[in-house]
Amino acid sequence: MLKERFILLDRDGVINQDSDAFIKSPEEWFPIPGSLEAIALLNEHGYRVVVVTNQSGIARGLFDVTTLDKIHKKMQTLVAEKGGLISAIYYCPHGPDDACNCRKPRPGMLLDFARDYLTDLSDVPVIGDSLRDLQAASVVGALPILVRTGKGEKTLLYNPQLTTLVFENLYEAAKFIIARP
Repeated sequence: MLKERFILLDRDGVINQDSDAFIKSPEEWFPIPGSLEAIALLNEHGYRVVVVTNQSGIARGLFDVTTLDKIHKKMQTLVAEKGGLISAIYYCPHGPDDACNCRKPRPGMLLDFARDYLTDLSDVPVIGDSLRDLQAASVVGALPILVRTGKGEKTLLYNPQLTTLVFENLYEAAKFIIARP
């Protein structure tokens, strides 16, 4: 039996345009060009796509879980229109000072995913635009990948020691991943 293949994606700055003021409504959620097609491409090549995203706007009182669900429904609908599917979404609703285990760079969401899908995280691609995404991936032995979209350029600028794979955007990262043996 073939082992299921997964790819974990951060949301803001990887799939959609990021905002320092937070994405607080479906109307503020706009896909990064090529990101929806990238998810469809990964699906076509046998990857199940899972989103793992910090959503501290909930803890900050900027939006509620119902609104977050509407944002995610918009994302899933637009992905489906391109022929793709997001298999699951994990989010951390806590703020930076809440000391939870799920907020990246802590690995809680990735470990929850691994438990829920009975999968080993070794070498599972985790694509993000921030250092905390890469740190969460590294802690669990996954394959951290940085995109230059969102906060990616700033992440590279402030962390010149990074030796991780770096791509212009999610679509370029997806092309690399599907070309791997």
